[in-house]
Amino acid sequence: VPYLPSSKDQAQNVMKLLEGRRGRLADLGAGDGRLVFAASSVGFQCTGFEINSVLVAYARTKAYWRGIPSSQAVFVKKDLWKTDLCSYNNVTAFLAPGVMEVLGEKLLKELPQDALVISCRFPFPNWPQKSTVGSGLDQTFAYEISSVRSHLRNPPKTEMK
Repeated sequence: VPYLPSSKDQAQNVMKLLEGRRGRLADLGAGDGRLVFAASSVGFQCTGFEINSVLVAYARTKAYWRGIPSSQAVFVKKDLWKTDLCSYNNVTAFLAPGVMEVLGEKLLKELPQDALVISCRFPFPNWPQKSTVGSGLDQTFAYEISSVRSHLRNPPKTEMK
């Protein structure tokens, strides 16, 4: 997935969708860390997962110079596909549309029932949205894992004609 930084509006939209939430947050495809920094500043314990070692080093340096403790924000060079996400109750993702379906399967297997998933720009196919903020390139989508699981177990019935 090519690096494309979140816009300021997109980061604000993510933060709106996280309002009222607490706990651990995983940012998948963390890039330069802007979503991690925004979420850690309001109390989330964040892990930014990024496969690009240059971006991980940059985000770690930014965290160091900002004085952000590793208990609040940490950046790891780790393949998200090989990482168990079961300890996170909040997940943000800004990834390519082609991986969203496979990512959705992974999240449904691993996340706790009370988890909230927020995707930037590209929605999860076949997942019912809890809410959405913004429009166009800055649109963000929120999903409650419990609602998604329930919806997929009991899809709405369509009328036969």
